[in-house]
This record gives sequence, C-alpha cells and structure tokens, in this order.
Amino acid sequence: MSRPDETARAFSADGWFLTGVMAKRDEDGFVALVDRRKDMFISGGENFFPAEVEMALLAHPDIAEVAVIGVAGERWAEVGRAFVVLKPGRVLDPAALTGHCAERIVRYKVPKQFWAIEALPHTASGKIQNHLLRDWVNPGPATK
Repeated sequence: MSRPDETARAFSADGWFLTGVMAKRDEDGFVALVDRRKDMFISGGENFFPAEVEMALLAHPDIAEVAVIGVAGERWAEVGRAFVVLKPGRVLDPAALTGHCAERIVRYKVPKQFWAIEALPHTASGKIQNHLLRDWVNPGPATK
C-alpha cells in the first residue's frame, strides 16, 4: 500500500530520513540510542522513555516480556502503565515490581500501574505493537 503523505513526512527538508529514534550524546561524544520518539510520554514535566523502565522490569525473575506506555494520570498528565507477561506459574505482585524497579531506576520513573496479560501484540517481525496497547487503554479512532 502506497502512502505518499507518510513517506514525505519521513524525510526532512534537506533529504535526511527521520527514523523517530531518540539519542543522547555523553560528554565523551559517544551516542546512545534511547527509544522511539512516539513511545515517549511526559509525566510531571519529565520525558519518559519506556525502554529504560522495560529493561529494569525484564530483570525481574517473574517477567517474561513487558511493554510500558503512558496513560492519563490523576495528578500528572501521564503515568507509566506496564503490561507484563508473566512466566508460567508466576503471579502479578505490583508491590514487588515497584520495589524491584525502585532499586534500578529513579523512583519517579517507576510505573504507577501494572497489568498482567497473556501475550503482548507483535508484528510479524516480532516488534511489540505499542499503539495497540494504547488503543486497549483508550479505545476510539485509530491511532498512529
């Protein structure tokens, strides 16, 4: 399916291909890829990149797979919700996951909500389809 408008938005005015991947450069000039711009969310004025939170959660022995998205929060614009696929025989323990995360990442990045699901939605190539998770949370017109 051809989508010329989407193709045009994928290139800058001077011809650079825009991947949507965010990166940061350290004081030595090394570049590290952080996450995709469309997966970033803002909570309490801070930019959140789910990849950092997901890596912390994947280190927990009960978690087989995880995806984190931003959802509407009561106090902040958005808060983190972690969709976790548990290993067989394991039970979701939000308090344990909160404590586990707090030992690995700054406290304000710890997800406020944990949802156990049987499987995450994937593309044919295995990429997690975060837009479908957002649609589950906020059903309505198609997003991204």
